[in-house]
Formats: sequence, structure tokens, C-alpha cells
Amino acid sequence: MFSKLLTVAPGCDACGLGYGFADAGDGPAVFVMLFAGFLIVGLALFLEVVYEPPYWVYFAVFPPLTILICLGLLRPLKGILLSLQYRNKAGQGRLESQKRDG
Repeated sequence: MFSKLLTVAPGCDACGLGYGFADAGDGPAVFVMLFAGFLIVGLALFLEVVYEPPYWVYFAVFPPLTILICLGLLRPLKGILLSLQYRNKAGQGRLESQKRDG
């Protein structure tokens, strides 16, 4: 489905399905921010309440962890949203007058 990290391939190598319909937009990034923010902030709060570490621990642990979680979630969520787009035959929104004319 992907030709690079987040670039959608032109088509499926196995079945030949063209991915011309594929446009997930900002959806994957929104879900990644939601999930990663919940995990990172929850873990930081837990760490603060239980262990009360010095501030350098937060600067050493959480930026790499945030990057890993975000990059780890972005590609699967983009794939899920693209497959749901295909399954539900999602397309651009059109006004009622455009549907009758086109």
C-alpha cells in the first residue's frame, strides 16, 4: 500500500487495485495526536506522581518516546483510514444541485 514511509503507492502489487481514490487528508495525524497525547501525558503524570523524578528525566525520555509513538502509529492509521475509505466508497462531498447536474 505504501511506496515510502507515508507515500501511497499508485496501485496494489498483488491485485492491481489503483489507489487513485486514496486521500486520507489530515485524519491520521489527528488520531495520532489524540492517541499519542493521551499516552504521553498519562505516562508523564504517572511518572510525576509516583516517582517525582528531576526535570532532565522528562527531557531525556519523552521527546524520543513521543517521536517513536507518533511515527509508529501514523502509517497503520493512514492505512486503516484508506481501507475504510475504499470499503465505504467515500468520496468528495457534493451539493444536491451538483448531484443532479453531474
